[in-house]
Amino acid sequence: MASPRKQQISLVDTPYYHCMTRCVRRAFLCGEDKHSGQSFEHRRGWIEEKLHFLTTVFAVEMCAYAVMSNHYHVILFVDEEKAKQWSMNEVLERWHRLHKGTLLTQQYLNGDTLAEPLLYIVNTTADIYRQRLMDISWFMREINEKIARQANQEDDCKGRFWEARFKSQALLDETALVACMAYVDLNPVRANIADTPETSNHTSVKLRCEQAKASEKPRHKAGQTDNISNQPHTLLPFVGNPREDRPKGLPFDLTDYLQLIDITGRSIREDKHGYIEQSQPEILKRLNISAAHWLIITTEFRTQFHGAVGREAALTEFCEHQHFKRRQNLSHCNKLFA
Repeated sequence: MASPRKQQISLVDTPYYHCMTRCVRRAFLCGEDKHSGQSFEHRRGWIEEKLHFLTTVFAVEMCAYAVMSNHYHVILFVDEEKAKQWSMNEVLERWHRLHKGTLLTQQYLNGDTLAEPLLYIVNTTADIYRQRLMDISWFMREINEKIARQANQEDDCKGRFWEARFKSQALLDETALVACMAYVDLNPVRANIADTPETSNHTSVKLRCEQAKASEKPRHKAGQTDNISNQPHTLLPFVGNPREDRPKGLPFDLTDYLQLIDITGRSIREDKHGYIEQSQPEILKRLNISAAHWLIITTEFRTQFHGAVGREAALTEFCEHQHFKRRQNLSHCNKLFA
């Protein structure tokens, strides 16, 4: 039996989560239906556009995403501190970009004078909205409900579009995070619908590559932090290796990550040759993951791991906080992250 959603999300343990939703109907979410000949490729743009929009509203940022033919993956970062710093006005304005709110919240934002009891109600409502704007379930709901309605209207039908709400995995440490990001970014290459990561349409890695190429600023030397301004503003930026004064972002160098994705992409393609052993990327060296285990992780992440993912110490702490009796994935994590 699947764990309740509240037991899959624990911001005390990690702000990073891998979410995946699959289409339930035979008709594709995207791509071309071979039975009818109808193309649904434009729906990839629906999802990608919605993902980028929601990151400008929620205190939830994207680390990686990939929109496939009948499902999509997204790795999310919940910025709880950011949400708590918002004023009541900002919370209401953000929520009103998604929904109408209540009559009182509309009156408050319009500048109407409200009595103290009504202001208390507005403040209480804003607190509810604040929690929703840093809630992964609400983030995914905003995407999936909108896409389901659009697809049903286009297909002239009713009923369930997604097979379930969504699946979620907690990524408890840097090893789990970078492994899952690579798994997500390489989905199109692994499915043989793209030759290289930089040509994988509707993925975060293509967007990062395009932004890096478009930047006119010189590249940093190895070991230096990549300039955040050179990276897509709707994706959580790479900010370099861990240190005390590091800004918020992914704890790796962008150039190291792109090199890792390029080499891994060539290695998992049967018609191409990759040499991870001879040119071990810096990320794998720092995280102490063998090349053989890395290829298993990036091709079989969803089948190897069910539930929270991380090294033994992080996984143990997560299970204690969630009051789980057993540490799911422990044997696989110990084997593949060693």
